[in-house]
This record gives sequence, C-alpha cells and structure tokens, in this order.
Amino acid sequence: MSTNTAYYIPHKANWPVIGTAGLVTMLAGFANYLNGSSIGPALMVIGLLIFITMLIGWFTLQATESETGMYNHEVGISYRHGMMWFIFSEIVFFAVFFGTLWYTRNLSVHWLSEGATKELLWPSFEAAWPTNGPGKVGGNFEPMGAWGLPFLNTLILLTSGVTCTWAHHGLLAKNRDQLIKGLIATVALGFLFVAFQAFEYHEAYTEMGLTLGSGVYGSTFFMLTGFHGFHVCVGAIILSVVLFRSVKGHFKPENHFAFEAAAWYWHFVDVVWLGLFIFVYLL
Repeated sequence: MSTNTAYYIPHKANWPVIGTAGLVTMLAGFANYLNGSSIGPALMVIGLLIFITMLIGWFTLQATESETGMYNHEVGISYRHGMMWFIFSEIVFFAVFFGTLWYTRNLSVHWLSEGATKELLWPSFEAAWPTNGPGKVGGNFEPMGAWGLPFLNTLILLTSGVTCTWAHHGLLAKNRDQLIKGLIATVALGFLFVAFQAFEYHEAYTEMGLTLGSGVYGSTFFMLTGFHGFHVCVGAIILSVVLFRSVKGHFKPENHFAFEAAAWYWHFVDVVWLGLFIFVYLL
C-alpha cells in the first residue's frame, strides 16, 4: 500500500494486458479485412471496444488513485518526465514527415531533372512543385491553397490554445466556472477543426483531384495533415475526459497533472499545425 511518504509502486494491473488484447484483435481484423475476409470488420470493432474498455478502466483507476492522495511529489515528477519524453517522441515523429517533405521538394525533385539521372530515368521530367511525377502519374490535380479553410483552421487552433490557457488560469485561481468554460470552448474548437479538415479532404478528393495517389505531393500532403488531424482528435478526446473530471470536482491548484499533460499535448498540436501551415500550405 502506498503512502504520501513513500514512493508509489503500482499494484498488479491487468489493464495493459487487456489493452494489448484489444490492439492485437484490431490488427487481426484489419489483416483479415485487407485479405477480403468477412470476419475482418467484426474483429476490428471488437478490438476497438476492448481497447476503449481498457482506456476507461485504466484512466478511472488512475483518477481515483490521484484524487484519494495516493501519489506524492516524486510520483508527479515521474509523470511529468514521462509526458515530456512522450512529447519528444511525437516531435521526432513529425520531424520525419517534415524532413521527407523538405527532401522531396528541395533536393530530389531537382536531382531528377538534371544530368544523367534525367536522361536515364525520366527524360521528360521537369522540376516543378507541386509535382506528381512524369506523365502526371496521379492525374491532374489542383494544389491546396493556404487561404480559406486552412487559414480558418489556423485561427481556430490558435484560439483553442488561448482558451486552454485561460482554463488553466481558472484552475490555479480556484475558479472552477472559468476552468469548465475554458475547457468546453477548447474541446468545441478542437472538434470544429477536425470537422473543417474532413470537409477540406472531401473537397480535395471530389473537386480538386488531390488524393493519396496524386504523386508525392498528394501523399506527403495527406500524410502530414492526416496524422496531425488524428492527433487533434486524440487531444480533443483527452480534454473531454479532463472536462468531465473537472465537472465532477477533480483537480486542485496543487494537484492537477492530468490537466497539465492534456494542456502540454494540446499546445504541442498547435505548434505542429503552425509549422505545417507554413511548410505545406504556404511554401
């Protein structure tokens, strides 16, 4: 049993095993789906439900332990270190995609249009960005502009960062009404961003001819914006859980790591989008 004077050692937990079972079931279902098996979709749904059950159970356990005072200062430091390393891994993850975009746009496209490489591989290739390769391998497409939904989504995410910080100040000032209102606004703006991005994708596919198959431009565009949109969706779900806990009266100025972790993640998502807006839409 842990105390406030001794470092918390987690008890035997079954939730990691359950979560692994859910992920394996989803993977097996996806593999069956790709191979045309009729059982694939059902396995994917079952795996997802198992995984969601794990998330609810494990996070409920963590919230109960935190609110009952089982975690001391050293545990809080461990949690913060863990979250910092997680965000660092996310930075590296997105750096790979940004690096791919930079390499493709600034180096490989020019290499393919010069010297022996051009003559041997693609004599008709011309260095131009955005490109979908020689002979328009992905068909005709219209490049995505920055002014419109992308710029509107930028304003939405920046505003959500402000509302998240406003909610944090409310928590520190013991103003629960401000905390809850700030979180509601942040969650709403997050899901609004996802909705607008879905609309943008539909427009790109149906009206602009821009798809994952539209050469390297289409693939890098959808990989970068798609993964970022997934992170926004995850962040909004996490903040929804924090909002639910806040309504229940959880979190105090001296004990609110779950809120801090969610806020860190959300601000990270904001910063990534700023880089994405500049390097993908503007340049």
